[in-house]
Amino acid sequence: MVQVNWTPEAVEWLRRIYDYLSPENLRIAEKVILEIIQKADLLEHNPRLGSRLDQWSEYEIRMMVYGNYRIVYRNVSEAQIDVLGVFHGAMDLAKYLDL
Repeated sequence: MVQVNWTPEAVEWLRRIYDYLSPENLRIAEKVILEIIQKADLLEHNPRLGSRLDQWSEYEIRMMVYGNYRIVYRNVSEAQIDVLGVFHGAMDLAKYLDL
């Protein structure tokens, strides 16, 4: 089983998503955040579940989709995955991923 770590930046992205959604509907905001975390937890048993992002070929950066959001993560080792961020599908990842 692989350990899934959330980087401080990824936690900040979750907070921003929550802050954006919660004024409209607190229950939906909580549900979205919980389901994003649950989706990332699938990586514990399937570390290569998402598609590989080739523009960062020197790293094993991968992405999974949840609704309108992309969960971007790095396979650090056979035992560890770092979630780098959760980005809306319209965002340019290259602008936000400083690798």
